[in-house]
Amino acid sequence: MIYEDDDVVAFKDLNPQAPTHVLVVPRKHIPSLNELTPQNSDKIGKMLLAAQKIATDYGHAESGYRVVFNCNHDGGQTVFHVHCHVLGGRQMHWPPG
Repeated sequence: MIYEDDDVVAFKDLNPQAPTHVLVVPRKHIPSLNELTPQNSDKIGKMLLAAQKIATDYGHAESGYRVVFNCNHDGGQTVFHVHCHVLGGRQMHWPPG
């Protein structure tokens, strides 16, 4: 476990796409971004704060990093529990895919 608090956990991706590739996941089940509501949207803010901390801890805050959410099939989502990817440690390119 890279990070955890009462609302969020983070761990290394099993198939990393960058030298740093960490998944940030809310403990509360939300299938995708499409299921966000005013009652659960605070979890996304907590995920982003965790992503910021992870990027800082890994030394990427100044050089740069990417935070990605995938939503549903065409968006590349394969695990239907909302999560974000924190990627860093190399130059990112656009468009990504």
